[in-house]
Amino acid sequence: MKWDKLITTEQEYEQALARLTKIFEADPVSAEGMEAALLVLLIEEYEKEHYPISLPDPIAAVKETMERKGLKDKDLIPFIGSKTTVSLVLTKKRGLTIDMIRNLSEGLNLPVELLIQPYALEDQQKIEFKSGSIKRMPQESYSILKKHRNKLEIDSHET
Repeated sequence: MKWDKLITTEQEYEQALARLTKIFEADPVSAEGMEAALLVLLIEEYEKEHYPISLPDPIAAVKETMERKGLKDKDLIPFIGSKTTVSLVLTKKRGLTIDMIRNLSEGLNLPVELLIQPYALEDQQKIEFKSGSIKRMPQESYSILKKHRNKLEIDSHET
């Protein structure tokens, strides 16, 4: 088959893979070597569109890198902040900031594109009542609940 266009079908893709397997180790300056280089580009382009590989979750990538490099949570303090902040980030109770992303990218040699991906945090809708205060709630929910709590307190004093 003559490779003069992009691969557009699964059949062309399979043919290109089969041909590349045969000529993969050809001398790069030979006709077959140049054909192999062209096939690699065509196959990569087809795979990028039809078989995309999604990037891993940013926190999973950080944890994997830590494991691979033999790092402990405390080793991330220079990149993320305090021990508590490191813990909150690694347990997905707090998101990465831009500064953290920059620091982790440089310090752990991770691509920024990987670290800026959105990821789910722990359930931020939880309501925690602790000594009369409400914590870890979106601001709008906090305002509504605080207003109702204040109304309840006023009503109870009037009776």
